[in-house]
Amino acid sequence: MHNSPRGVFSHERPILRSELAVRTRTSPLPAVGVTAAGATAAGVTAAATSQWRARLRPAGWLVIVIPALAELAVGGYRLGGASLWRDEAYTLDAAQRSDRQILALLGNVDAVHGPYYLLMHVVVGVLGTSAAAIRLPSLLGMSVAAGCTAALGRRLSRMAALPAPSLTGLAAGLLLVAAPQTTYYAQDARPYGLVTMFAVIATQLLITAMADGRWRWWAAYGAAIALTGIFSLFALLLLFAHGVTLLVTRSRNQNRASDGRAGRNERERQARPLRWLAAVAAAILALSPLIAAGYRQDQTLGWVTRPGLWTLTAMLSSFAGSRKAIPLVAALVACCVVTEVRRRHRQGFTVTEVALPWLALPPLILLAVSLAHPAYVERYIVFSLPALALLCAAGLASLARLAAVAAGHRAPWLAWVPSGVLAAAMAVLLAGPQQSIRLTSARPDNLRAVSAIVSANEHPGDAVIYIPSEARVVSMGYPAPFSRLRDIALARSPVASATLTGVQVPAAELPGRFGGVRRTWLVSWSEKPVASQAEATGRAELALVAGMRLIRQWTVHSVVLRLYEARQR
Repeated sequence: MHNSPRGVFSHERPILRSELAVRTRTSPLPAVGVTAAGATAAGVTAAATSQWRARLRPAGWLVIVIPALAELAVGGYRLGGASLWRDEAYTLDAAQRSDRQILALLGNVDAVHGPYYLLMHVVVGVLGTSAAAIRLPSLLGMSVAAGCTAALGRRLSRMAALPAPSLTGLAAGLLLVAAPQTTYYAQDARPYGLVTMFAVIATQLLITAMADGRWRWWAAYGAAIALTGIFSLFALLLLFAHGVTLLVTRSRNQNRASDGRAGRNERERQARPLRWLAAVAAAILALSPLIAAGYRQDQTLGWVTRPGLWTLTAMLSSFAGSRKAIPLVAALVACCVVTEVRRRHRQGFTVTEVALPWLALPPLILLAVSLAHPAYVERYIVFSLPALALLCAAGLASLARLAAVAAGHRAPWLAWVPSGVLAAAMAVLLAGPQQSIRLTSARPDNLRAVSAIVSANEHPGDAVIYIPSEARVVSMGYPAPFSRLRDIALARSPVASATLTGVQVPAAELPGRFGGVRRTWLVSWSEKPVASQAEATGRAELALVAGMRLIRQWTVHSVVLRLYEARQR
């Protein structure tokens, strides 16, 4: 019978056999490519090492709580400061509909976001419609993700026999907090903060299930995967990463078995990938209605373009926090990977085996698929960001391990000086991007400024036209001034038509609706000439305003506002 941990994130828990083997067979600070003299030096410093490891070990609960609270503070600062952008406007509009109206909407479009809209319907009912209120679930999700990343980093560090595993886990959680992209999605009223949270929890449960083996942990893992997929089907790419992790560890354990070092417990562990497949199959089966609906509505990705080299560059820059931080982040990841690859005969999981597939496979798979069927959008793979934090934290710990051998018993605290310097350099490099990422200028749209312009310049009786009709979302973030304008091309509202932006009238009906209009607002996107965005009704609208005089034009980020006035006869 295996000893089981009291909880997934418990600090004081029984030691699993796989972890016990690591602790008993691995020296506290083994050097890479150690010589006889190096082995002697490592032995001499073992006692001193245990002392500074004890001094550096925070209380178990603090490892989780500190990053979670840090994310609440960092992500919560100016939570409602930046303007809503178009996707958040869709969230706000859908969340204010009734349950039946939301379900009707999902039958036509955006089924993949249905669970999130239903959740936000409850949030809006309780907290209201302010930007801070609708972003709060994302902030809480990222806060939990930071705490769980710290717990996961501590556990993997123990398995890999890294120095000061609690400190390494704490560093992983704080590195996730420091990432500008974490702040961005913590302040975004879309599901990606929650997706990141469930991805970290699912990975932690995978490790627990593999170590413990009982079905209750596999059931919990399957549930976490299902919750991850409920909020983003693209996050199911995490399963490829988990599969590779299991294959790598299984191959390593088989090599141990061939050397005669594996007993009955190890052979039982080799059979656990079958239970993983069963848990995955159950999660996919539970998600199958959502997957089918998403497949039927795949036209909603029609705006996504085929990726290029610039896409990969932008992804590396955003994950690292800035272009200047890419070399430092790459060096830390390489330090972690090289150190762990060169160390052999381990049991359990290593940081590299868990985090490297998690970081690399989802983006690469989505990029490869997008070459044929464009689907890559950076926010779809943000759930891989905790993996980068884990690798960087393990890189700092691996550097400290190497420095400890050089420092010896004379000044063991010096071992962490190089890692501390690199951590400080990382903080300096990310301070500027952290400030800028929370600003409206970091978002595609500034719907608050657009609404303010309309409010300051609209007159009673003004009409409004949207070209293309999807530009009607501009009016949903801050709807008050737009509600006073007459939408002459709207046949049925978004709610009445169970769509996101409503149904247009036929072009032939427009002249009758246009009679008596003295002033007209034209709302369009700035990316393309307005004529190229117009469908049939839009072309008819443009023909009607062609006889009017343009009196004012504003360009606000992605939105162009034009105000026309009827010519004097």
